[in-house]
Amino acid sequence: MSPTPQERRAARHQLGTVGPTAPAGRRGPSGGRKKPITVDAIISTAFDIVEREGYEALSMRRLATALETGPSSLYAHVVNKEDLDELLIGRLCAEIELPEPDPERWRQQIVGVCARLRDQYLRYPGISRAAFAAAPSNLDTLRVGEGMLAILLAGGVDPLAAAWAVDSLSLYVSAYTLEVSLAGTRLSRDGEGWVVSRDELMRRFAALPDTFPQTKRYATELTAGTVHDRFAFAVGLMIDGLPGARHDR
Repeated sequence: MSPTPQERRAARHQLGTVGPTAPAGRRGPSGGRKKPITVDAIISTAFDIVEREGYEALSMRRLATALETGPSSLYAHVVNKEDLDELLIGRLCAEIELPEPDPERWRQQIVGVCARLRDQYLRYPGISRAAFAAAPSNLDTLRVGEGMLAILLAGGVDPLAAAWAVDSLSLYVSAYTLEVSLAGTRLSRDGEGWVVSRDELMRRFAALPDTFPQTKRYATELTAGTVHDRFAFAVGLMIDGLPGARHDR
């Protein structure tokens, strides 16, 4: 008897890999050969949809259409949409290179891992939404958390603070990339005007009534820097306050 999707999911968590599942060949409506359905094919097709249409467009029905099959065929390989989300985040995490923890360079290392995770999420608009409200159980995702924890501990951060910092940093990366993706989507829509330029924002701040004296006075500071500048600032702010952390020499 073939393993159930739940059994396959449990096996993936134990092995940390997604391999082919001995698929049978399929024929299309015209009699031609169609690409067999595997977990790997499902993940790759899901990424194609997100890359072209954004994460909001991804559903089991949309995925089944792209694979020229019915949703029930997908459930033979993945448990549900949440299982698919976990597989997508796991695939992105699997591509992240983790450094050997260095007590002398731990700050640069943790910022680097966060930046690599950020860049992975930004490749696929809105994909970080799949990481919200999900306890990590995929081994590829857990590998990144393990690496981040090891870096923080090497930097002398107290274990509890290090554990919570991994969660906080991951949450910030997810939120940051989601906001950037949403802004990019709005910019691509003609005539909506929800995302404005820095010059336009400066103009609006200058036009504020005098009941906003600080916003008017510090409009330059409020609009300064790129989004990645602000990302680096926020991550640095988070790690600099960790108890027990080693100070740079």
